[in-house]
Amino acid sequence: MTGVLEAIRDALPSAGVEVLKNSSPCAQDSLVVSAKDARAVAEFLRDSLGYDYCSNVSGVDWPARKVKEEVVHKESVEGVESEVKETVEREIPGCLEAVYHLYSIAKRSGLLTLRVRTGDRKNSVTIPSLTPVWKSADFQEREAFDLFGIHFEGHPDLRRLLMWEEFADFPMRKDYVPPDDFEYEPTPHDAILAKVKARTEAA
Repeated sequence: MTGVLEAIRDALPSAGVEVLKNSSPCAQDSLVVSAKDARAVAEFLRDSLGYDYCSNVSGVDWPARKVKEEVVHKESVEGVESEVKETVEREIPGCLEAVYHLYSIAKRSGLLTLRVRTGDRKNSVTIPSLTPVWKSADFQEREAFDLFGIHFEGHPDLRRLLMWEEFADFPMRKDYVPPDDFEYEPTPHDAILAKVKARTEAA
């Protein structure tokens, strides 16, 4: 992964890209690229490093969360310096993320995982579509749009894939609340509606 990162930085020195370490047993690190540089980095990976196949695109919902970190700072008491460890808590803002799994068929190598994140989970949810780079991303970006609400700018046909057009929410988000009934589904199922009615009347 280090070699890939260095190659990107040599070719695109202003690109916002970094390695995200994976501490799990698989130790499969990934590249996180800024949305503004995603298209240029993707084209470089395809054209210069041979990553000619995108096997999978998935969405991830990252709600805002707090993490605790150990910080070491120096203190001086009566001229004697010592290191003091302190645990601090910081909040990581929420975002949505598209994860691309890339392989090189020509070089018979892979996996390279590429991550692109939105600005937040509500107002800034647009990232560039990578379908123009890898055609296999087409339906899978549509799925991430449909289920997570990630808007892929430049996608050739961005519309819902699994849910109907009138569906108002994104069912794979972690704060998704299922509806109490299914009355707005285009083809309601009588058996399901009867169960919902019985449940609500018993409550």
